[in-house]
Parts: sequence; C-alpha cells; structure tokens
Amino acid sequence: MSDSTTLLNQFDRRLIDSLYVEAMVLADEARSFFDHRAEEHRALLGQVDRVEFACESLKVTTRLMHVIAWLLTQRAILNGELPESARGEERHGLGAAAPTPAGIAERFSVDMAALIETSEDLYDRVSRLERQLIGRGRNDIALPLSPARDLLIRLERAF
Repeated sequence: MSDSTTLLNQFDRRLIDSLYVEAMVLADEARSFFDHRAEEHRALLGQVDRVEFACESLKVTTRLMHVIAWLLTQRAILNGELPESARGEERHGLGAAAPTPAGIAERFSVDMAALIETSEDLYDRVSRLERQLIGRGRNDIALPLSPARDLLIRLERAF
C-alpha cells in the first residue's frame, strides 16, 4: 500500500469516526427529545400537525439509523471485516430517507425543527461522502470533500 493510500485511509477513518460520533450524539438527542419533551410539543398542535409531527419523527429516526448503519459498514470495510468492494453493493449502501417538505419544520417547536434540519444535513453529508467513496473505487473523482482531500487523490494518481 502506498503512502498516499495509507494517508487517504487514515483520513477516511477519522472522517467516518467523527461522523459516527456526531450521528450517535444526534441520535441520543433525538431519543431524549422524543422520550421526554415531544408529548408536550405535540399537545400544542392541531390534528393534522400531530400527524405531520409523527411522520417527521419517523423521518428523523430513519435518517439517523441509515446514517449509523452506513458508517458502521464503512468502519467494517476500513477494519478489513468487509471487502472494499462492499461499498458498491446496494445492500451496504446508505438507505433512502424521505426529505422533509419545505415549510413543515416551521410548524413545530424550535427543538423539533432543529432535529429535522440537523438530521437532513447529516444525511446529505454522508450521502455525498458515499458517492465520493464509490467514485474513488471506480477511479472516478466526484466532487472533492476538501482541497486537501483533492490534493491527496491527485498525488495518489501521480505516483
């Protein structure tokens, strides 16, 4: 394994580990909100908004579980527990998660709106990372994660 590949793998590992920690913290915040404060927020809503609240709660949870499962798969790949080719397999891919329609989050409390927005942002970042890792595996270069990452990839190809 070349030095640039080793550096890239170290970068991948740190990025995936930090995203995993972020996802777990967000999942814990969501659990705490849904267990302890959601009922009081739901009680202030009309019938239609209560249904929307339930749907959005499921979407937040689904996004987080898809992200966590995908990150655990990436850790298994980096640890050699799964082959690198597993990244391209559909069953190991980031599961689909429904987006929240524009304007829905404003109907809810600030806490719920923040959970929706943060879970969508995390899901979108992980989705971009997945495309980039799969693209790298095919020797396609997707949009770089950062200028430093782009430089590492170009150096790897040059040597």
